[in-house]
Order: sequence, then C-alpha cells, then structure tokens
Amino acid sequence: MQGSVAEVVLDRPEKYNAVDEQMAAELLAVLRDVAAGDARAMVLTARGRGFCAGRDLSEATPLDEDAEAILAETFNPLFLAIAEIGVPTIAAVQGPALGVGLGLALACDVVFVGESAKVGSPFAGIGCVLDSGGHRHFVQRLGPHRTLELIYSGDLMSGPAAAEAGLVNRCVPDDELLETASAFAARVAAGPTAAFSLSKRLVQRMDREHLGLADVLAAEAAAQGDASRTADYAEGIGAFQDKRRPTFTGR
Repeated sequence: MQGSVAEVVLDRPEKYNAVDEQMAAELLAVLRDVAAGDARAMVLTARGRGFCAGRDLSEATPLDEDAEAILAETFNPLFLAIAEIGVPTIAAVQGPALGVGLGLALACDVVFVGESAKVGSPFAGIGCVLDSGGHRHFVQRLGPHRTLELIYSGDLMSGPAAAEAGLVNRCVPDDELLETASAFAARVAAGPTAAFSLSKRLVQRMDREHLGLADVLAAEAAAQGDASRTADYAEGIGAFQDKRRPTFTGR
C-alpha cells in the first residue's frame, strides 16, 4: 500500500509474468483483500520487461485438459474480481500483455501503456480462441471489423497504436510508466472516491443493461442522492462556497 493506493504487482519476471495455477490463486486472494480493504484506488503493475504473457502454457496438456474449466475456474474469476473492486483501478502495462495478461489489464478502469507494450490476439498461431474478455473489450473499443482483423491476423498493436485506437487510455515512455500510473492513482485516491465508486457502478450498469437516456438520467439522480449523504459531498460543496481546497476522505 502506497498511502491510500493499493499496488498489486505481478512478480514472475523470468516467465514474463505468465500465470500458472498457483499465481492465479495468489493473485485472486490479493484482489479480494483489496476489495475488502480500505484502499481508495488500485494500481496493477508488473516486474520485468513484460506485463503478462498470458497463461503459462509450459504445463499445458492440450490433448487431455478441459480448456473451458481452466478458464471458468482459474482465470475468469481474476477478471471479475478486478471489475468488482469498488474503487478506481489503473493498469500500468509494459511489453507484452497477451491472453490472460490482456484480460487483467483491460479489466481495469484506466489503462496506461509504455511504448514497448504489445497487445492483441496472438492465438491464430496456436489454434486458440481469444479469451479473457478480449472479444468484449475489442468490440467495445475498436468495433467488430477491427476486432476480427486482429483475431484473423494475429497481429499485435504497439503501445502508441493501442492508445491512438482507443483500446487503452494513454501511452507514455517506459521509464515514465509506473510514475505516471502511480501519480494518477494518488490524484484519484485524494478525490471523492465514494462518488467515483457510484459513477463506476453506473457505467458498468449502462454497459450491462444497455440503458437508454431516461434510465441513465434516473440512475444518475439516484446515485447523486446517495452521494449527497456522504461527508465528501458536504465537504466539496462547503469548500466551493468557502473558496478553499476540499479535503476528501472517501466517506
């Protein structure tokens, strides 16, 4: 924990942070601890030259394993755990973010990438289907036609290209990546995080339920009602009236 920001670090650099069953279980436990704790923002980062090369295939047994069960029981809970964390989540991605790594990064609310980042769907080369939420993220952010081009070709997007296309938020030099993500997380954590959490849930609901304008307006009004009962609401408006800088507590 850096102040009120939880830092979750993928720490298997010798394998480009490829995720095996043990690492998946440990990561899930950490994510659940963050969700249950008092952090006001979370940064997901990784050690070494790559963010995460995906599932560790060195132990795969393709003729015997149940690929559906592996995803459903080992990896999908990780992406859902990130999505369910109530506070803002920020990913800092360098080098390859493939398969499971792509899913971990894009499950975060905000994604910063380094110039060395490589993201996409390399599965055409190994006879697999894009997974880890990749279809959803690609279609939402790139459109169906570009999604299928990436799937069919197996081409990877560079960090600058991913940012320009809108797949991620921002591309920065590698040596500024963690500092940029951490500074943004600290800034967010110092803000009215109770209100941010309400907005996060509203955005997720809009995506899940395909809400029209009338429903969004009603949901925003309800969320604002919830926010108005927080200390941050009173502090923010009081500070505006007093012409001073607010001090938010996330409550």
